[in-house]
Amino acid sequence: MEAAQIAAIDEMKREIHQWFDQLEKQDVADVIKRTKLQVGVFDYAQIDCTAQKIDIIDHDLGIGWPDEKDEQPDPHALFTAGQIETLVKPQLAEEIGERLKRLEASPVTDYRFTFCGKFRAVESVVELPLVTYVNEAKKQELLGHLQAYVAQKLDAGKFPTKPLDTFFLARHLLSEQLFPQLDGEWIIAKFEKILELNKSRREALQEHRSNIIIRLKDWVENQLLPPFFTIEEGEDGRKQYKLKSGAAAESVQPGLISLLLYTAVAILRFEPSYSKQRGLAFIDCARQLGSDKAAQLLEEGSGAYPKEDSDYSDAYVHCKANDVFSTITIVIKQEEQQSYTQALAFIIRLLQQGFPKSYKIKLKSSVKQYLPLKGLTKSDTHRFFANVLAFEELHPLLEQYAREAMEEFEWYSDTEDEKSCMPGSYAVFGLGLADPRYFPLAQQYMKLVDVEHQSVQNKFTAEFVARYGVNADSIATLVVCMLHSTEELKLKIKPTFEEENNLALLLEQVEGRQDYEVEHLLYLIWGGTDKLKAAARKTKDARQPLMEQLLQAAYT
Repeated sequence: MEAAQIAAIDEMKREIHQWFDQLEKQDVADVIKRTKLQVGVFDYAQIDCTAQKIDIIDHDLGIGWPDEKDEQPDPHALFTAGQIETLVKPQLAEEIGERLKRLEASPVTDYRFTFCGKFRAVESVVELPLVTYVNEAKKQELLGHLQAYVAQKLDAGKFPTKPLDTFFLARHLLSEQLFPQLDGEWIIAKFEKILELNKSRREALQEHRSNIIIRLKDWVENQLLPPFFTIEEGEDGRKQYKLKSGAAAESVQPGLISLLLYTAVAILRFEPSYSKQRGLAFIDCARQLGSDKAAQLLEEGSGAYPKEDSDYSDAYVHCKANDVFSTITIVIKQEEQQSYTQALAFIIRLLQQGFPKSYKIKLKSSVKQYLPLKGLTKSDTHRFFANVLAFEELHPLLEQYAREAMEEFEWYSDTEDEKSCMPGSYAVFGLGLADPRYFPLAQQYMKLVDVEHQSVQNKFTAEFVARYGVNADSIATLVVCMLHSTEELKLKIKPTFEEENNLALLLEQVEGRQDYEVEHLLYLIWGGTDKLKAAARKTKDARQPLMEQLLQAAYT
């Protein structure tokens, strides 16, 4: 080797030793005390070398966008790709291996540690594993803890479990390093037992489920599918899965196909609407791998609900649900209150059992009514709830539906872009305009609205003002609606709010609010703080101090 190459390798070694010196100083004893399903903390590092710098990164580089400059070969580099493999790798691997052995008894490193390298060579960028180190003692210790946990906490378990345990358990059960032959049906049974044990605690249940689904998606895309599919990113950013020519689909174990479909259904039932396409893609992958059940899922749904709750029919109505496509088909046989009562009750039961909230309705009905709000999608979903609103006796049941359906970051699947609306929108808008009794419902709805991705609440807020005006009864709800409307909302209410009584009411409503919230309200009413200042200067009566107090609230 040339002197410059020797010096470069020596510099890499120094960086590696400095990194390990810092690693050994980490105090992680309390970290692994949280759960017996973690025997070490760090399991990955990568040395990243260019001619200008050397970095060591100890997290998964799959996150984030690489610097384009770092992804290019360097014609002035000291090493060719072949030299990195034959000269650089062996020397670095020896140093890394020695340092890892010194950490065998330390909780700093996990049972398995991968140290990779990324080098800009003359003709290419070289990425390769330098060392894959397995600590057999820690591995056997972890397997023992896993076996005991499954037996005691799950198989014989009667009490809720910890989300942190599920985070590690899901990771380990799907690890081919720990379990070379994965038993898909057995893994599904353990995940289902976790969800069963934690069903009484809603927030914890969501955390358990999220931990499971995240790990399942990672397993599907990085372990199960790559041998059979080419995974590419389409123009819309979504991943596309193309079956490889000659892929031996029959070699996939049936249990792993079941686990693939379990993952797909979990995504469709519990992930936000923007994830649905991935769930459907997984089902299609299972179909291409020869699964008969995949076709059944697409036709009939997951089968997760009792037959009577997913396919109901009587003399008035026929309702059928498919959770895979997040669709509820409703056929109104007789245009009567009883028909809509049964249909609404059918939807509520489904939502209570976890049916996807980002669903849509396919409606067969001779009645075509819509809410008196321009700019909403004239869909079957919209029409169904407008039809229900015609029956005043159903308003309490409709409120029950709305409270069950409302969910932040979920939208009816037959709306998009500026017409996107959160589940429950049509019911809330209709009830809020029908009777002041439903003002609290409207407030609850508005507090859940994702303003960055939804603006139909502007339509409701404008109609709310037209219907009820500004007064002591309406102002609390109006303010909440305005706070959760976008700046595009057009309200011609400045003269009304400049009345002394209404200024005082508004001042009461902004008390304790953040200054940016007050500023938003003033923008919607006056067009901004500067215009309110101008109005205050021109006002010489008792309204002036009230205006000044509003301005002060916007600057505190």
